[in-house]
Amino acid sequence: MVETIEQRVITTEFTEEDSRIENSLRPRLLGEYIGQESLKQTLAVYMEAAKTRGEPLDHVLLYGPPGLGKTTLAGIIANEMGTHMKITSGPAIEHPGEMAAVLTKLGKGDVLFIDEIHRLNRQVEEHLYSAMEDFAIDIVIGKGAGAKSIRLDLPPFTLVGATTRVGMLTAPLRDRFGVIHRLEFYTPKELATIIEHSAGVLGVEIEPAGAMEIARRSRGTPRLANRLLKRVRDFAQVRYDGRITREVADHTLTLLKVDKFGLDQMDQRVLDTIIGKFGGGPVGLDTLAAALGEDAGTLEDVCEPYLIQNGFLQRTPRGRIATEQAYLHLGVSRETDGE
Repeated sequence: MVETIEQRVITTEFTEEDSRIENSLRPRLLGEYIGQESLKQTLAVYMEAAKTRGEPLDHVLLYGPPGLGKTTLAGIIANEMGTHMKITSGPAIEHPGEMAAVLTKLGKGDVLFIDEIHRLNRQVEEHLYSAMEDFAIDIVIGKGAGAKSIRLDLPPFTLVGATTRVGMLTAPLRDRFGVIHRLEFYTPKELATIIEHSAGVLGVEIEPAGAMEIARRSRGTPRLANRLLKRVRDFAQVRYDGRITREVADHTLTLLKVDKFGLDQMDQRVLDTIIGKFGGGPVGLDTLAAALGEDAGTLEDVCEPYLIQNGFLQRTPRGRIATEQAYLHLGVSRETDGE
């Protein structure tokens, strides 16, 4: 059976299991948040300045690959500002009236977190403009010639938008954010610190070498690190003495087919297909997706960022190209890749 994106233990997509574990593991304050040092420093200044003036924080746009902590940061902003957070997503708001209902329920200084904000439809997005700039919305009552427009004032609030595809945001929406920041992949050292902290919360005994082994295979992503920690914990409790060592982590993740670079079977398929079927590339994204039987957007958002950042894949105007490192990793020579 071919592995799909949804079945991958290594996928960065948010799963039901993540919703059960992330709330207990998420830091609540900026000082508890590990990584993203540049963003933390700037946010700390902006929040302190806003609190000094007695104003809500300016609207914040966070972008980058999934699983890096955008939702967590929105919650931290609300906690640090002493307000509440309301959570929704772009696909969940289909009509302007639904957006108006969300906005009118906000309290003064509240944080409205909109995930996948690039997926808001145009009509809903246009209703956000006046809400973000003037803290007011226009509601149309009635139909036809008798329709009337009423302006409702909103309490000042902070919109935190999150997206994995910042290029799909319209310029008018993007320009209304005062703070725009990209979240970067985490280093293995940062992830090991997160894993050790999560292990403590979960009551799991773990050695530093075990935490580092999991960290190296977590694709620079805290969400994956916490998920892999749970899988290794299961093996440690059932097949070992409950303590996570480097050997336990290595054995477990090898069984799960997550290699030392954090690549799994899906990543191997991507590289195998580019090299075996398309001579190493270049190959267009849609063509590659069709050959793999996967959605092009999912490949672009989930697989490609890590492969590109770690030197296995290049994205060029003509298409995707497998690098020399990809050939070496798969043990394939350029002279025989098409045979």
